[in-house]
Amino acid sequence: MKLGTGTVRACAVVVLLLGGLAALIPGQMRERVWARYEREMQDPVEDPPDALRKAEFALGRLRYRSPMDRAGRRYFRWGIDANKGDRTFISLLARLTRIDVQPIETIVDISSDEMFQHPWMMAGSVGDWRIAPQEAARMRQYFERGGFLMVDDFHNEREWANFMAGIEQMYPGAEVEEMENADAAFHVVFDQKKRIRVPGANVVDGDQIERGGVEPHWRAIRDSKGHMIIAICFNMDVGDGWEYADDPQYPEKYGSEAMRLGVNYVAYAMTH
Repeated sequence: MKLGTGTVRACAVVVLLLGGLAALIPGQMRERVWARYEREMQDPVEDPPDALRKAEFALGRLRYRSPMDRAGRRYFRWGIDANKGDRTFISLLARLTRIDVQPIETIVDISSDEMFQHPWMMAGSVGDWRIAPQEAARMRQYFERGGFLMVDDFHNEREWANFMAGIEQMYPGAEVEEMENADAAFHVVFDQKKRIRVPGANVVDGDQIERGGVEPHWRAIRDSKGHMIIAICFNMDVGDGWEYADDPQYPEKYGSEAMRLGVNYVAYAMTH
């Protein structure tokens, strides 16, 4: 059968449209980068369009084990505030500084040497972690090579003791100090002469005391040269300040404080 000119043109248009749709579908159907871990996260969100773009700085999210990671729980302890909190912080870090920031976090399993590619990591709910000997040895190497860890969202003396049990395995003899107002980490980008507790969203409208953790503490563990290698946010929830920064029900002053502290800790780690 001989086709007329109009028919040929119509067929060509259909072929082009189908080709265009075929090109779009793989991008639309692409699995989210960290889909395999989303069942362990508290608040997984969609990837940004440039999720795979590489950059000079990537936020590492430490994935550890906990006896509380049991079937039936909505998320695992490492996944608190993930990954919405991480990505809100990342977007503001890119906006407020000149740091070339990777658009999404990198989930770094504590059993993987991947951590050595990420000099800045954060971990939440560390009052419930359980560190195996080989994991502690890897973390010790991480700190010896210049790695930095920010820990957050753990409360009360039981959780503190469990956190320190893990630290003692990683960094035997580690000394914890209360950070002074003059500490360089509070003045790298933002001048935080007076800091305020960043409360969890679940206690923000009450006394802001979560699980019996009364007094907020900004603490540090330093290496032999005096450089902070572990920034400790105890009896507070900086991750919630990141996660709920765009929530009108969460007070802006706490979200802003969480952002300032996070930016300062990143800048400190990159310059000291």
